[in-house]
Amino acid sequence: MKIEENYSLEKHNTFHLNVKTRWFMEYSTEEELSRILHDEYVSSFEKVHIGAGSNLLFLNDYSGVVLHSAIKGIDVDKENDKYVFLRVGAGVVWDDLVAYAVDKGLGGIENLSLIPGEVGAAAIQNIGAYGAEIKDVIESVEAFEIATGNKRIFTLDECAYGYRSSIFKKELVDKYIVTYLTIRLSKEPQFSIDYKDLKEELSKYSIVNLSSVRQAVIDVRTRKLPDTEVLGNAGSFFMNPTISENHYESLKNEYPLIPSYALPDGRVKIPAAWLIEQCGFKGKAYGQAAVYEHQALVLVNLGGAVGSEIALLAEAIRETVAQRFGIQIEPEVKYIG
Repeated sequence: MKIEENYSLEKHNTFHLNVKTRWFMEYSTEEELSRILHDEYVSSFEKVHIGAGSNLLFLNDYSGVVLHSAIKGIDVDKENDKYVFLRVGAGVVWDDLVAYAVDKGLGGIENLSLIPGEVGAAAIQNIGAYGAEIKDVIESVEAFEIATGNKRIFTLDECAYGYRSSIFKKELVDKYIVTYLTIRLSKEPQFSIDYKDLKEELSKYSIVNLSSVRQAVIDVRTRKLPDTEVLGNAGSFFMNPTISENHYESLKNEYPLIPSYALPDGRVKIPAAWLIEQCGFKGKAYGQAAVYEHQALVLVNLGGAVGSEIALLAEAIRETVAQRFGIQIEPEVKYIG
């Protein structure tokens, strides 16, 4: 177990914000986590659990305890003729898991290649890209209740997954810490390659297989998104909003080229990046915070930004989009502090 006081979190958030936490505790087993949660001194502090910090915005130094999982391991739990079930530690880097699956010829998460972060956070966030979401492969999620230190195993239904959401982000927000998840991967992959950018990239390959799909996704993401090691960012800052069909038709009269995706419930999803770009924010800098010049969904730290600068830019974007389009866009990033 690693315990540090007045610890810098600069390497634990992909915005590379220079903030500190009163206590930083990293555990490698469920037993160590249980000891932390049952410790009387630790219980007196506010606590926040982080993954790789790829979906966080620290507004200030944190006066409580920051917890981080170093639980590793990718193990075969069981298998049958069609599927392999993997039990994966929450501290495993997500893309390492994708690489493992592709190398073993197992399908289901190749479209989620190169998404930053760790496995535990991926399960909480319900990460998704190019028509795939982690909920499509999850069997169960193991987690510890922060208040009691008791372990619980959540079924897929109990996780209540939705678009970039789960029970861990809503009813049980900050109440449980994920330690393991079990995922179901296919021995006979079925590919989802209908998204325009992905289909165009795959046209360069002579064959469509797990490796080519993974590489195509990596190439597309690399072109669109900045490297967090070069330019601090948290990937897509905002979620794509959904609106009623009547609202969409009204907007289409004024903006005939507005992109959209019809949903099964009759609502319509609008790309937040398009809305932000139409409002003139793409490529604009405000102090040391800016909107990435190649992708309007991404807010970046130009160097030395503080969390409040990024938050103020995000709020200016939200207000402008709401005034112009009557659409509320919500941050995908979690604010802390």
